[in-house]
Amino acid sequence: MKKIIITLVIITLISVITCCKPNRNIQNQNGKINVTTTIFPAYDFVRQIAGDRVNLTMLLSPGAESHSFEPSPRDIITIQNSDIFIYIGGDSDTWVRRILRSMNTENMKIYAMMDFVEVVAEELVEGMECAHDHHHEDCDDECDHDIEYDEHVWTSPKNAILIVRAITELLCEIDPANCTFYRENAAAYIRELEQLDAAFLEVVAGAKRRTIVFGDRFPFRYFVDTYGLTYFAAFSGCSTETEPSAATVAFLINTIRTEQIPVVFHIELSNERMANTISEETGAKKLLLHSVHNVTRRDFDAGLGYLELMHRNVDNLREALH
Repeated sequence: MKKIIITLVIITLISVITCCKPNRNIQNQNGKINVTTTIFPAYDFVRQIAGDRVNLTMLLSPGAESHSFEPSPRDIITIQNSDIFIYIGGDSDTWVRRILRSMNTENMKIYAMMDFVEVVAEELVEGMECAHDHHHEDCDDECDHDIEYDEHVWTSPKNAILIVRAITELLCEIDPANCTFYRENAAAYIRELEQLDAAFLEVVAGAKRRTIVFGDRFPFRYFVDTYGLTYFAAFSGCSTETEPSAATVAFLINTIRTEQIPVVFHIELSNERMANTISEETGAKKLLLHSVHNVTRRDFDAGLGYLELMHRNVDNLREALH
């Protein structure tokens, strides 16, 4: 409640500041358009397409937890001054819609990544905890009333290609002078995404198993749907829970033992405690499968992007399936 009140106060202040703001030129002082993204995947896609031809800002700090993000007054001003604003579009972006309703967005192009792919609902698989902090067997009635769509659309390289194409068209619409540059970069990047897709297909085609286990949240629904994999995990992708029940941990341990699965996965920026426990109990190797939702400060400063991190996933997935 405190966060909501603070956000509402900020929105009111921004509305007062910007309500009488004159229409600005789409080109800014340095001749570049302002592009703002909420999270890393969109930031990296724009970076690959536009290079230094735009002023690019990511609101989520490297290393920060994305699902609990709350904008600062500076963030809201950055959004207001954007020519293009890109966000996910799911339930965790309620704050985005609240802020955008308070702004004059006449001269801003707003893009939600979920609008340009076929979205799927989050699901509860056997053994998984639900959002109400009960074990799956006890919470079907509670958890199934409202459909919550999985927000992690970029985890499938095929979806990433669709998103890159849509962002390219948006950049061309706003900044036609650089359109040829954007299209050429996008075409080259899409070829690399297609090679990434082919690498995952090759791993899965030669695999002796099709099941992966996560001692963590599971933000890979689009990924497993694309490559025909099944999974077991402690929590769904957008869960804010970090402490599983003993029944959930026991189920995952038993699954690894029964199916002789050699790897237990965790995601980036996780505390890894659950994966550690499962690894110690089963002998399964603990490995990272990076959802690229956010990156560490070190990786960000090193310039690592979606392609590099997903290619690491290729190697780790091979170890889990072969």
